[in-house]
Amino acid sequence: MKVASEASLPDWPDPPAGGWTADDLDRLPNLPPHTQLIDAGLVFPCPQSIFHERATSFFGRQLAVAAPQGLDVLCRFSIDVDRQNRLEPDALLLHEEALTGPDQTRVPATAVVLAVEVVSPDSVTRDRETKPLKYARAGIRHYWRVENEKSLAVVHAFELEPTTGAYTSVGIFRERMKLSAPFPMDLDLTAIKARRGGE
Repeated sequence: MKVASEASLPDWPDPPAGGWTADDLDRLPNLPPHTQLIDAGLVFPCPQSIFHERATSFFGRQLAVAAPQGLDVLCRFSIDVDRQNRLEPDALLLHEEALTGPDQTRVPATAVVLAVEVVSPDSVTRDRETKPLKYARAGIRHYWRVENEKSLAVVHAFELEPTTGAYTSVGIFRERMKLSAPFPMDLDLTAIKARRGGE
C-alpha cells in the first residue's frame, strides 16, 4: 500500500498566540475559498448540496430584485464581526455605500441589514447557535435561517430586539414567506427545490 509522503500534505501555518485575526484571512496563503474565522479559529468550507446552492441562489436573486435603492445583495461574502470573527453568510443584504471597489474582500457588520444562512449537515450548530449570537451582538437587525425539511425549504426569520440585543422570532415560513421587514416581500419558497430523489 502506497503511503502519501509528508510533502503531499497541506502545509497549514501554525496559529499565532491568541489565534488568527480577521486580517489574517487576506494574508494567509493557499486558504480554501470561503474560509471563515470563528473565535480566532479557521473554519474550512465543506462541499455543498444541490439544495444549499439553490436556496442560496434563490435568496440572492429575490433579495436583489426586491431591495430598495441604497441596499445591495451579496452571496457568500465575508463580514467583519470583530477581530476574532469574520463570518460568511450564504446571502446578505447591506447598505451599498459599504461597497468600495471590485477588489474588496469583506464588509463591516455595521453595514449589514440581513444575514441569511442555509443550514448544511456540517453547519447545524454554527447556523442555529454560534452565528446568530455573533450577528446579534454585531447589531445585524435581521437573521434568516433556512432549513431543509425533506427537500422543502423552511425559513426561520428573526429580528433584533433592541432592548435585549438578542434575536426574537418573527415567524416560521413554509411554502410562502410574506413579511414587511426589512422591506415588503412575498416569496414562493416552493421554487427552491433539491434535485430529484432528495439532496
